[in-house]
Amino acid sequence: MLERSMEFYQQMKSRRTVREFSAKNVPREIIENCLRTAGTSVSGANLQPWHFAVVSDPAIKKKIRVAAEKEEKLFYEEKAPQEWLDALAPLGTDANKPFLETAPYLIAIFQQRFGETADGGKVKHYYATESVGIATGMLIAALHEAGLASLTHTPSPMAFLSEILGRPRSERPFLLLVVGYPAEDAEVPDIDKKQLDEIASFH
Repeated sequence: MLERSMEFYQQMKSRRTVREFSAKNVPREIIENCLRTAGTSVSGANLQPWHFAVVSDPAIKKKIRVAAEKEEKLFYEEKAPQEWLDALAPLGTDANKPFLETAPYLIAIFQQRFGETADGGKVKHYYATESVGIATGMLIAALHEAGLASLTHTPSPMAFLSEILGRPRSERPFLLLVVGYPAEDAEVPDIDKKQLDEIASFH
């Protein structure tokens, strides 16, 4: 158990967010298996309040990029406080998001605010945000374990995802995950993670 825990830590420690993706195709079966893994996640009352909309169609990816860049332009030019922009500066991010078209897959993750019974009634989803967040983390880990790179993208607001992908009013966009192989010349920022004694305490 100790050996397995250290091996998994070392594997996840090598995970890095990528912003330059290859257009190389990824077998759909890999994505499906990673989504199955995410679907095993814990959730409030086991109601599993998530939906993963997988996008590979170039035309739909183009629509998503246009809409996302519109929101991102407003963020960088009007909404974001200077302190936030200063924090983002070392990461080299801006309003241009070519990876939304280049990467072979976009996975739009939706949070279901409520479910529906067979007779059309509503079922409240408890701890939906927490549940979807945990499932998303498991999906990112599964993708990395499979040898794929990912990028968490959260343009704000994200209502355009519901419209483009035809999702029901009972759902709201949670996160857009960009998935594929890193480009051969991809670069990542030189960053460190906090040490164990900075993130945990034992009582």
